[in-house]
Amino acid sequence: MNRTPVADLTDGQQIDQVFRAADKQLRVNRQGGKYILMRLSDKSGVIAAMMWNVDETMFESFQRGGYVHCHGRTQIHNGALQLIVTDIESIDESEVDVDDFERFDANESDRLMTRLGEILRGLRNAPLRQLAEVYLADENFVARFKKAAAAVSNHHAFPGGLLRHTVDMMELCQLVGPRYPQLDADLLTFGAFLHDLGKIEELSCDGEISYTDRGQLVGHIVIGVQMLGEKIADFEKNGEAFPAELRLHLEHMVVSHHGQIEFGSPKLPVMLESVTLHHIDNLDAKLWSYTAAIQTDVSGDGNWTNYTPSIGRKLWKKQS
Repeated sequence: MNRTPVADLTDGQQIDQVFRAADKQLRVNRQGGKYILMRLSDKSGVIAAMMWNVDETMFESFQRGGYVHCHGRTQIHNGALQLIVTDIESIDESEVDVDDFERFDANESDRLMTRLGEILRGLRNAPLRQLAEVYLADENFVARFKKAAAAVSNHHAFPGGLLRHTVDMMELCQLVGPRYPQLDADLLTFGAFLHDLGKIEELSCDGEISYTDRGQLVGHIVIGVQMLGEKIADFEKNGEAFPAELRLHLEHMVVSHHGQIEFGSPKLPVMLESVTLHHIDNLDAKLWSYTAAIQTDVSGDGNWTNYTPSIGRKLWKKQS
C-alpha cells in the first residue's frame, strides 16, 4: 500500500493510509461530546490527530502502540499540521510493512556505541577509565542503551536518541574541555556519559515511547545516581576502592545537570564542570528541538516558522 510519510504530509491532503497509534486519549468537549486525541506516527515523525463524535467503543477499538488505517484530512491549527480523522480501523501487524514505522537504526547505534567506547577508553583518569569498562562490559546495559530514547517528546525522542544525544555531548566536551585549562576535561566528559543514563529505566521503548512506573515514581536523575552506585560497587569487587571524592563529583554532575531547581535538578551546579555540562546539555537539546521545529514547519512564509508555543517564538528558517 502506497503511503505518504508523516514528514511529507501537507495542508489539505486527503488521507487513506496506515499509521501507528503512538498515543490516544478520550476527552470531552465543552458541549459534553466525546472525541479522541491521538498521536499518529511512522519512522519519519509524529502528527497530532483528532476524531470527533466518538464513544468508548470506538476508543477501545484500537490499541495504543498498534497499527491503524485512517481516513481523514490534514489541516493547519495554531500553526501546526494536524489530522482530522473521519474513520479509523485497527489492523494487524502482518498487514503492514514494519520498516515504514521502525525508527531504530541499528547500524547507526552500533557506530555511536563504538565511538562512545573510543572516547571513554581514551580518558587519562584511570579510575574513570576503569569505571567505564564496568558499564561497557554489562551487555544488558549496552543493549538497552543502544535503543533508549532521550525523551517522550521534544529532543531526541526516538529509539537510539539517548545514545546520539550522549555521544554528541561527549564530543562537545572533548572540544570545550581543552579550551579551558581550569576544567577537568575527563570529569566533564564522563559527566556527559552519565548525565541521562537513568532514562534507560525511566522510559520504555517497547512499542511507542512512554514512561515506566519507575520513571514516573523516581525519575531519571535519581535512577542515574542509583545506577552509578551499582557500577561503583561492581568496580570495587576487584578489591580496589573507587576514589570517594571523585564519586561525589560524579554524583553532583548527574543531580545538577538540569541547571535549575525549577527544571528538576535537586541541586544547582556548583562545580565548573557541572556548570559547563549543564550548558552543553542545554545547547545540544535546544539545537535539536529548534532544528526539528524548522524542518517540520508548515508555514507559508519562506523565511519564518509559525510561532511555536513550546519555545515562545518564531524561528528564522531561510538557509543562506
